Order: sequence, then C-alpha cells, then structure tokens
Amino acid sequence: MTVEFISAINVNPGNELNGLRDPRIDPKYVTRYARVLEDGGFDYTLVPYHSGGHDPFTLAAAIASVTERLKPIIALRPNTLYPTVAAKALATLDQLSNGRAVVHFIAGGSDVEQAREGDRLSKSERYARQEEYIQILKRVWTERTPFDHAGTYYSFENFVSLVEPVNGTIPISVGGSSDDAYRIGGALGDIFGLWGEPLADTQQQIDRVAEAARAAGRTDTPRTWVTFRPIVAATEELAWEKAHRTLEILQDGSKASALWSRNILRTTNTDGPANVGSQRLLEIASRGDLHDRALWTPTASATGAQGASTALVGTPETVAAAILDYVDLGADLISIRGYDNFNDAVDYGRYVIPLVRQELAHREATGQRGGVVAQPPLDEVLRERAAS
Repeated sequence: MTVEFISAINVNPGNELNGLRDPRIDPKYVTRYARVLEDGGFDYTLVPYHSGGHDPFTLAAAIASVTERLKPIIALRPNTLYPTVAAKALATLDQLSNGRAVVHFIAGGSDVEQAREGDRLSKSERYARQEEYIQILKRVWTERTPFDHAGTYYSFENFVSLVEPVNGTIPISVGGSSDDAYRIGGALGDIFGLWGEPLADTQQQIDRVAEAARAAGRTDTPRTWVTFRPIVAATEELAWEKAHRTLEILQDGSKASALWSRNILRTTNTDGPANVGSQRLLEIASRGDLHDRALWTPTASATGAQGASTALVGTPETVAAAILDYVDLGADLISIRGYDNFNDAVDYGRYVIPLVRQELAHREATGQRGGVVAQPPLDEVLRERAAS
C-alpha cells in the first residue's frame, strides 16, 4: 500500500512553543520550510485558513514556485470566495504548479469564527452551501460550454471558464466528523480528512464515509487523511520528557506565541467547541491520556481541541509503528506536523517518513511484516504497559 505524507506550511519561525510574536511572513523562511518538506519526503502541505490569517492562494503560489513536487492544499471556506472565482483561482494555481493544486473544504465549525467575516448561516446551512459549492466547481472544471446555475446559495447565467486544470480536475478534500460532513465528503470528496483519534474510533469514521459513498451511488470511496502532532526523540524517555515540556507550554497560554494564542484565535464559546470534531477529541481525552500504541491526548485538552491536536509520542520506531497501524486501517494520507514546526519537520523527514516507507516497501517485496519497523500486536503492547 502506498502512503503519502502531508504537513502544514509555516510562514515564519514563530510556533506554538517558542513565544515569537511577529505574525508577518518571512519569505526566505517560507522558501526554506517548503524545501525542507519536499526534501524530507512530504508529498503535500496544507495552506491553512483563518479569518485573521494570510491569503492561502498567494502562499500556495509562492510554495509552488520554489518546489518541484510538493503539492499545496488550499484550505477554502465557501463564504470567502464565489465558487466560479474559486474554480478559476484553483485552476490557475494548478497550471502554475504543473498539476499540483489540491483544495480542502472547511464548512465552518464555529459560529464565532464565521461571523468574523459576515457569515451567519447555521451549521447545517453551511454544509448545504458547501455541497452546492463543490458541485459548481466540478462543473466549472469539466464543462467547456457556457452553463447556468440556479441553486439555494448561488445563481449565475452563461458562465464558462477558459482556465482548465492540468489533469482535467483538481482533487477535493472534505473534513469533519458530523453526519453532514460524512454525507457530503462521501458523495463528493476525493479525500476525507480526520483528526487523530484512537484506532477503533477512526475505523468507525472511515466506515461512515464509505457508507455515505455507497449511498451516493459511488463505486469507490474517498482516500482517508488522518492528522497527528508527533513528539519524537531518540529514546522513549526523552520523547516523554519532550512531550511533557510541550504540554506545560500549551497549558500556559502566556508562554505560547501570540499568533497561536487561544485568546487571539479562540473560535469557541465558553461552553466549549461547537464543532463535532473538537467535541470528539475532548471526549476521547476524557477517557484517558494514552491510547493504542502511542496516541497521547492531553495536548488536545490543553488547547481545547482547536484543530488537530493529538500527539503520537515515542522514538521514530514507535511513531512509525503507530502510523502503520492507521495505514493498516486504510489511511493512505498521513498528516504529521509538530509543535516545533521547522525542527520537527526536519526530524520527521530524517527519521520517521523513511521508516514507514521502507517497511511498506519491504512488505510489498516479501509479503512479510516487521522487517523494518517492529509492530507488536496492540494487545501485547497494552499488556506490557499495564504491567509496567
């Protein structure tokens, strides 16, 4: 099985740990970071979106201009750009990057954050709008004669785009953990994005997406993208020391970079997060700190599960084995980004990604598991943990 790796771009040396507070883009840093990702074996990098953040289209074009293989994933909220305009912008990026553009849809999980840019639709309406939006994009990319559209959220006449994607279309990613997310992603997505949950919970979500795809009449299912924040060191002891240092900083908002401060980027009410994905992570964290082989959840609790926030903790071998557990479930897109962004990306490229790929290549060549990465059965791991 082939696995591809995703990261997320960082625009300057500031991160969630080091307290650097200047949000401005450092162009030389962006170039260096993008090349580190490409040289380290990453296939994609997410270009995130926030109401107060940088424009992802401009950043993605800059990333594409300094790399040859790395695929930028544009995070797109439908309320921010009319669908015909977005279709042309994505196709333009696709042509500039020689077919590397990908788009990840965010329906919007927080009423507070959506209202910052004037979007006051309910959550169910936001998902309905996203469904219509994706349907329009697919038509714009594939139809060569003018067409009309009269929908609930968008209406136009006699539109045709002269800007065609390199490969005829652009991969569409959908994320979320709600019924609407499963339905729309299963029906229309090429990729479905999940946050890092325990294996059993992840399997349930994969099954829900597959069920939605079948209900929509598809004979295939979206590829599965799972996101983690690995904390890696040379020994288990050092990895756990690093994990607890990281947690202390995340728990103390005064130490964190202002760019990442929960006071600035807060998107929830005091009652807790409105989006189902964050609610799920917090519920999982309430069950215990450590799950399966290496999934650690206190980082989610410390940040209110504002985004992907669960860690995989251990040596490169332990983290690689944990990633392979998810690959074995059917996840063929693995997103790993650290809390110490640049240095963690370097470590992942040197020590984690090669192990995963070498183990998969060994399996394909020999039909045997464990030749590169030891992957003891989980029940054995859990018994040893309980006895220690």
